[in-house]
Amino acid sequence: MSPHLMRVMLRAGLFGFGAVSVLAMMPLVARDLLGGSALTYGVTLGAFGLGAIGGVLLNGPLRARLSNETIVRSGCLAFALGVVVLATSRMLWLSVPALLLCGAAWVMALSLFNVSVQLSAPRWVVGRALSFYQTATFGGMSIGAWVWGMVADAGGAELSLYCSAAVLVLAAAVGLWLSLGELGGMSLDPVGPFNAPPLRLDLRGRSGPLMIMIDYRIDEPDVPAFLALMQDRRRIRLRDGARNWALLRDLEDPDIWVESYHVATWVEYIRHVERRTQADTANHEELLKLHRGPGRPVVHRMIERRTVPLPGEMVLKPGSDLH
Repeated sequence: MSPHLMRVMLRAGLFGFGAVSVLAMMPLVARDLLGGSALTYGVTLGAFGLGAIGGVLLNGPLRARLSNETIVRSGCLAFALGVVVLATSRMLWLSVPALLLCGAAWVMALSLFNVSVQLSAPRWVVGRALSFYQTATFGGMSIGAWVWGMVADAGGAELSLYCSAAVLVLAAAVGLWLSLGELGGMSLDPVGPFNAPPLRLDLRGRSGPLMIMIDYRIDEPDVPAFLALMQDRRRIRLRDGARNWALLRDLEDPDIWVESYHVATWVEYIRHVERRTQADTANHEELLKLHRGPGRPVVHRMIERRTVPLPGEMVLKPGSDLH
């Protein structure tokens, strides 16, 4: 339900899948391609690490001058170039600069993915968003290390590196359709605490399930715009924990539309409302502009009972007026 986070996870996983070939193949590169020893492996590994340090130093200035998508694409292509040079080279003095380039691209791409996830997820879910991102990234690396090892076993380290370079070029090309965009364009701060309406039923935090219904009156010319807003509304509701979202239209009065969804308990409903961010308010305000009924859209908060309530259930609060 968060398209930007899905794009980040997909591209981070694809980058990790291709880029891990350097670390996975480095012992074979040192032994088979460079004809070296353990010392050669140590030098190549150190070159990659020094490149990573250089990437950290370059990260800030590059992000100030270039867009996020440009940095990611450049990182993928730079890494691919380094991998091709590494696969072609038979001399240590040529392989070391290639590894420096790979290390710098590694840090710049992965750090940007990490920051993008943190700044694109609402605070209440940022921990879980990071866990999914890391699963995608390190999962891609784990699968990639196994795949490139199998390719190297079948055709040699050189073939494995060439294939991984092709994957990195693909990872850069994917940005033409799944661009990362810029960070900070949306305010993900919560709207504020939920002011619960006065309830006449004596609910507990675990009372439920609840069905929420919101009535809108929409003129016929505004229906296409209303449906477009509701498409985004559905994504927001489901992202924040709603279930069974539906949009209904009155058969006798077609100007009446009803948005409905379910939440498990009363406390879950409060959490659902409080997860709404400042960026989500734009959708809500546009819906209010299309609403033609008297006052604001009416919200019905109803508790479900699939059987006849037992005595003592769904009772009115003490002192509640029935009239």
